[in-house]
Amino acid sequence: MTERTVTAVSLTKGAFRPFGDVIEPAGDADMMINDGRCERFHDLARLTFDGGDAGISLFRTDAISLPYKMDLMERHPLGSQAFIPMVDKPFLVVVAPDDAGRPGAPHAFMTGPGQGVNYLNNVWHAPLLALEDGAVFAVVDRIGGGGNLEEFRLATPVTVLADI
Repeated sequence: MTERTVTAVSLTKGAFRPFGDVIEPAGDADMMINDGRCERFHDLARLTFDGGDAGISLFRTDAISLPYKMDLMERHPLGSQAFIPMVDKPFLVVVAPDDAGRPGAPHAFMTGPGQGVNYLNNVWHAPLLALEDGAVFAVVDRIGGGGNLEEFRLATPVTVLADI
């Protein structure tokens, strides 16, 4: 098979909606709280946890560099998974629709400062792809028994380019 290439574009709520949610404080806040000193951007992600509990973990990761040759995707059939960077740096997001139980054509996004993502359950996505060594992410996902991780090794790697 010939090598596939995908170019990362800017992450927007509309383009990412089929795969999950963009988590960011954009637009007007839903409400003011804490005696008017704090803007609350309310209920930004469609979280699901089938047969488990919601958990918050921290991930610290090594950086990848672009162009990036990707050959592994994963999905979580029993719950959504949110990645919220704890640094104001972009990271790479690669997702794919399901194609008969395997990843279909990939889509790549580059987050902007202050953006996180929530992958809906069963959405194929690349593992965490930080662009800076030691980047820390708060991860909200399902904690519990059962098989909530499926990995798929691509026969033909996908090269991800940046167009930003």
